[in-house]
Amino acid sequence: MTKQFEKPFTQQEPISEDAIERVGEILRSGRLHRYNTIAGEVSEASLLEKEFAAWQGTKYCLATTSGGQAMQIALRTAGVKPGTKVLANAYTLAPVPGAIYATGGEPVLVEIDENWHTDIDDLRAKAKNTGAKYFILSHMRGHIVDMDAIKAVCDEFGIILIEDCAHTMGAKWKGTRSGNFGDISCFSTQTYKHINSGEGGFLITDNPEFAARAVVGSGSYMLYGSHGAIPPEDVFQKVRLDSPNCSARLDNLRAAILRDQLPNLEANVHRWNVRYHILEAGFRTSPGLSVIERKQHEEFVGSSIQFKATGIAPKDIPAFLKDCGSRGVEIKWFGGDEPVAFTSRYDSWQYLGDMDPLPNTIETLSTTCDLRIPLTFSEQDCQDIVDIVSEEMAARLNT
Repeated sequence: MTKQFEKPFTQQEPISEDAIERVGEILRSGRLHRYNTIAGEVSEASLLEKEFAAWQGTKYCLATTSGGQAMQIALRTAGVKPGTKVLANAYTLAPVPGAIYATGGEPVLVEIDENWHTDIDDLRAKAKNTGAKYFILSHMRGHIVDMDAIKAVCDEFGIILIEDCAHTMGAKWKGTRSGNFGDISCFSTQTYKHINSGEGGFLITDNPEFAARAVVGSGSYMLYGSHGAIPPEDVFQKVRLDSPNCSARLDNLRAAILRDQLPNLEANVHRWNVRYHILEAGFRTSPGLSVIERKQHEEFVGSSIQFKATGIAPKDIPAFLKDCGSRGVEIKWFGGDEPVAFTSRYDSWQYLGDMDPLPNTIETLSTTCDLRIPLTFSEQDCQDIVDIVSEEMAARLNT
C-alpha cells in the first residue's frame, strides 16, 4: 500500500491555556493598546520588550506589528533615504526588498553561493563598486553565512549591518546569538516563525540613538518613556521631533501571547533540531537528493529544511513536487519563474526595476526545494516524509 501523509504543514501548536487566560483578562479590561494603561501598570508590550532584550542579550528592544515593519523602521533609523543604495542578499523573501522599496532605497542584490549563503566576493565587489553603506543580511531559511567574513567586509567599507533574523531566532554563530552581529537586527513572530503571535516582530540594537529613533518611529508619540528596553531621556530629546511616525506598535494581546512562549523557545529549538536531523539524514542517503553540510559552529534552528533535487532536470521538479503533494507532502520550489504563495525569486520583484542578472543565484535556486517542519509533526512523521519524497524521486530515477 502506498504511504500517504495526512498532517497539514501549516498547523502550529496551540496557544497555551495560560496565555489564553491572560488574553481574556486583557480583553475584559478593554486596554488592548500598549499605551492604554492605568496608574502603576506596565503594559504587556513593554514587559515583552524588556524580557526579549534580556533573553537576546541586547540593550534595547522595540516590539512591532511585523518583521517587515521592523526592517522598514530599521532602515529609516539607520539613515536610508530615497536614492540610498542598500545591499541585500538575493535569496530572501519579499518583505526584505519591500522594506527597502518602502524607504525609497535602491537595492543592490548580492549573489549567493551553492550553500544558499551570501557570496562574500560578490558582496565585497558590490560594496566597492556602488559605495553602498548599508547591508540588510537575510539569514534566509536559517542558513547563517560566515559572520566573521561579513563583519570584515562591513568594517572595510564602513557599512551599517542590519540583520534579518526572521528564521534564526534562537540560533547562534560561534556562540553569539543571531541578531547580535548587526548594528540593528529584526525578528518576526508571524505564525510560521519560532514564536507565534500571528503577526509581530522585534527590532533590537545596542546603539542608543538608533533605539530612540526606532521607538519614536514606531509611533510612540511622546509616550516613549513607557517602553521596556530603551535608552535614557536625553537621547530621546535629540531625536523625538525628527523621526517620522510609522504606526507599527505591537498591541498587548499579541505581546501576552509572545511572553508566554519566550521561556519555552530554547526547548523548542531542540525539538525542531531533532526533527530536522531525521529529515536531513534521510534525504542525504536518498539518491537524487542533496543536502548541504551545516558548519559545526552554526547552531541553527531546524524549523525548515532545504534540499536540492539534483537527480532530475529543473524542468521536471514541478511534476516531482506535485506527486509528493498528492501524497500529502507539501514542498516549495525556489526555481519557478512565477511566485507561488510565500515563495518568490528576486526576478519576480519587478517593482524594483531592472536588476543585474545573478546567474549563480538562479543556478542554485533552480534545484532548491523547501519543506516546513512544524512542531506538530512527530519524529515518525518526519521519517514518513523521507520515505515518500525518496520513493517519488526513486520512481523518476528508475524510468
